[in-house]
Amino acid sequence: MEHIVIIGNGISGVTAARHIRKLSDKKITIISGETDFFFSRTALMYVYMGHLKFEHTQPYEDWFWKKNRITLKKGFVTAVDHAQNQLIFQNEETLSYDTLIIATGSKPNKFGWPGQDLDGVTGLYHKQDLERVTQYAPDPKTCKRAVIVGGGLIGIELAEMLRSRNVPVTFLVRESSFWNGVLPAGESALINDHIKEHHIDLRLGTNLKEIIADEHGKAKAIVIQETDEVIECDLVGLTAGVSPNIDFLKDSGIELGRGVKVNRFLETNIPNIYAIGDCAEQHEPIGSRRPIEAVWYTGRMMGETVAQTICGNRIEYKPGHWFNSAKFLDIEYQTYGWVFAKPKENENHFHWKHEDHAKCITIAYDKDTHLFIGINTFGIRMRHEIFDRWLTAGKSVEYVMEHLKDANFDPELYISYETQIIDAFNTENNTTITAKPKSWKRIFSKA
Repeated sequence: MEHIVIIGNGISGVTAARHIRKLSDKKITIISGETDFFFSRTALMYVYMGHLKFEHTQPYEDWFWKKNRITLKKGFVTAVDHAQNQLIFQNEETLSYDTLIIATGSKPNKFGWPGQDLDGVTGLYHKQDLERVTQYAPDPKTCKRAVIVGGGLIGIELAEMLRSRNVPVTFLVRESSFWNGVLPAGESALINDHIKEHHIDLRLGTNLKEIIADEHGKAKAIVIQETDEVIECDLVGLTAGVSPNIDFLKDSGIELGRGVKVNRFLETNIPNIYAIGDCAEQHEPIGSRRPIEAVWYTGRMMGETVAQTICGNRIEYKPGHWFNSAKFLDIEYQTYGWVFAKPKENENHFHWKHEDHAKCITIAYDKDTHLFIGINTFGIRMRHEIFDRWLTAGKSVEYVMEHLKDANFDPELYISYETQIIDAFNTENNTTITAKPKSWKRIFSKA
């Protein structure tokens, strides 16, 4: 019987295992050194905040794995011997496979800062990171201040976590405005203000120089690169992005770039080895997408795709139109299609912001054809399937404006802002667009 071995029990690896089981009777083993069972990584922050217990982050009951004949093995793989089709573990144990799926995810970036490996220094990616945050910052008495280094989505999640327990936070962001490599200027400025409103000490244009240890080898302070200012702290969160967790593959013969190099079928240069999820790097980007995407839903899609191929239905990975969502403290964020930080040469950006500074949208469209390219929304919920349909159909920005009410997904009795948005668009572009009444037929139509 063919033995499928999957390294990594995140969303990618577990999805692959589930779909291989649906499609076949192959022997399946999932390996993880992090936890016994699969859990929702995005829910870790809510365990610290007291909204969930850790067991609530596990989508499947413990008996699920045995019932579905999926073997779970705890351990760290240190090498892959593809000539012998076997894995070598930290304890020198070996395991043979017929087909291997590498789904090892990401690890927090470190840039060689002095003190980056001290006690009291952590990322926020693994369950062990959550345990460290809980240990070193359980309350403001134990943790007089925490310093977060890096201004992305993980950084703002960690800031929200710590503020939920009233731990003072200093937030070091090297960019001149929060996440301005991704967000247009108006949106980035809105988030800057929102962070400060939550009593977070936001330091823009600021870099970490070093982390200072106390006599026990624990972090006690950090030093600012630009000014040599010393900030005392009891926890340092390193959240300057993530990178593929592939160090154990360096001498494996598997082609590597920043991640494990794969083709459109998620195949590596070794015929019976695949890579999926955060650790996989496309040889050529798919459209405007990045070669590596550390996003939950793309990991799930890769797991489904590779399962089909392994079970005899060889299909390409096709992620479709880009979309994502996140939460910046109290503000929900969604993006559909492409809205770059700065418009490309052939693009226009229309930006609308509500007077409460907690809601805004940015719409990108082609200057000449008025083709709708993408939308960012903050504080207003929108329907993914609607924008996916409009992007596929190549709708114009005028069409999107006219039917914007159809895309709104805010709860009943929420205030609607479509009229204000359209009025602002008309004023800016000297147009006379009128909003169409909300149509449930258009919302649920597959046409």
